[in-house]
Order: sequence, then structure tokens, then C-alpha cells
Amino acid sequence: MNDHDEAFMREAIKEAKKAFEVEEVPVGSVLVLGGKIIARAHNQVEMLKDATAHAEMLALTMGASALNNWRLLDTTLYVTIEPCMMCAGAMYLSRIMRLVWGARDPRQGANGSFVDLFEKSHPIHNIEVTPDVLSIECGALMQEFFRKRREKNGR
Repeated sequence: MNDHDEAFMREAIKEAKKAFEVEEVPVGSVLVLGGKIIARAHNQVEMLKDATAHAEMLALTMGASALNNWRLLDTTLYVTIEPCMMCAGAMYLSRIMRLVWGARDPRQGANGSFVDLFEKSHPIHNIEVTPDVLSIECGALMQEFFRKRREKNGR
């Protein structure tokens, strides 16, 4: 973890709170290049009716647009929860340099909680991973969201 990881994770948490407010699963992400945020996103699965509209996927797409290049070399992606398999694959394909994530996801996490797509050396590109940054804050937001959802559904 470097000096900026907590600050950028707090920006990702701001995005997750936006998702929370509109009843999306509260996941937020920011993409950073050269110490500056070039893309920010939160889950929009329900709004867009699109299972691929995860915060990470949206941030990667926005980053590619900002750089006018699908290769997101030298970027760091901050995300409030351990990425799923789909998002991990997109990270490899977009060639981010580094991934920093917050809370573990035992149901979908692709960095060891469910499966570990980052454990093997990739033949073309490797991603430096820093897990568990502000994990308590990130996890608390998810727990609160699902607690409220259960209450709303009478469970």
C-alpha cells in the first residue's frame, strides 16, 4: 500500500455511496493515472438492466475513453470490493498496472475469496494487487445495504 491508496479508496467509497442511494449494490471504483482520477463509477446494474454494469467495468470503459486507448497502461484501479471474475478478466484485458480493493466478497471474489484469478502468472500481463484497503469501511457499507434490503423484503 502506498500513501495515496487510502485517499483514492475514499473516492471509490464516495462512488459506492452513490450506488447505495439509488438502491444499487454499493460498489464504487476510481481509475487513477499519474496521481489523478481519470474515471469514476459506481454499480448501475439495476438502472441499466445490465449484469455487466459493474463499477469496475464502467470505470475501465470511461478510462479508455479518457485516454482514447483501450490499453490502460500505468493505471491503478481502486474498487471497494474484491472484483468478480468478469471484472478481473476485464482488468487483464485492459492492461491496468495495479488493482487496489477494499472488502472481501466470499460469493464472487476473484482474488482468493471464491477463486483466485490473480494467483497465476498471466502469459501477457500481470497486475500488482493490494487487497484489504479500508476493508472495514467498505464492508460496512455492503452489510448495511443488504441489511436494509432484507428489512424491506420482510426477512
